[in-house]
Amino acid sequence: MSIKKVMTIAGSDTSGGAGIQADLKTFQELGVYGMTALTTIVTMKPEGWHHQVHPLPVETLKTQLETILSTGIDAMKTGMLGTVEIIELSAKVMDENRLDKVVIDPVMVCKGEDEVLNPETTDVMRELLVPRATVVTPNLFEAGQLAKTGPIRNLDQMKQAAAIIHEQGAKYVVIKGGSKFEHEGKAMDLLFDGKNYKLYETDKIETTYTHGAGCTYSAAIAAGLAKGQEVEHAIDTAKAFITEAIKHGFRLNEYVGPTWQGEFRNLHKNA
Repeated sequence: MSIKKVMTIAGSDTSGGAGIQADLKTFQELGVYGMTALTTIVTMKPEGWHHQVHPLPVETLKTQLETILSTGIDAMKTGMLGTVEIIELSAKVMDENRLDKVVIDPVMVCKGEDEVLNPETTDVMRELLVPRATVVTPNLFEAGQLAKTGPIRNLDQMKQAAAIIHEQGAKYVVIKGGSKFEHEGKAMDLLFDGKNYKLYETDKIETTYTHGAGCTYSAAIAAGLAKGQEVEHAIDTAKAFITEAIKHGFRLNEYVGPTWQGEFRNLHKNA
């Protein structure tokens, strides 16, 4: 049996809902083997659940990447990178290893926070990561930052941002509007391939248990690419996967609830 391998360069969410924890759960559910290169450790203060970000040395990341890439990989994704040096190293690794199935999740904030973690990284992300992306998956805030358009409040602005990000070099752009962006009563994401726009509209799910949704979505796309799926097929599957994961999110504590990656398997098992 040949199992495809996927690398994630991302942070660790100590609460288990996002980051490499969400990536690994998603990879397992979708039948690929995940390997992790850790950039940061994110902890939360029990009182108020405020995030604390603890970057790891770049040299530590280098040795992790050497370990993973010595095995060969079929696809990769990025999550929280955190520093200019880590972004530069990630781009260098993509080039030196000719990695051509790359999902960039341009993480700029922690869920529940509203400030860019390291503002100086946005320009470097735009310059070095977006042009190397098979698929880039910004949320509304991240799309506005990458495209330099400011806040996105309607569908036309969403399309404009997607076109700008595509011009920056990404082959496919998925802007995650989700429940924060409604179009005719539907939660909506937008895909742009340079020629055509495709809307992913689903009934709005009334829940606040969405911790790790962005990580899960991008990891699911990477899993599909690793298995040889065409890009749009991988995105379609990832959208179905994250929709079920959000539907079955659960309460972790009084502050947060994660998505549940296991539901997609349960759904298909019972089909």
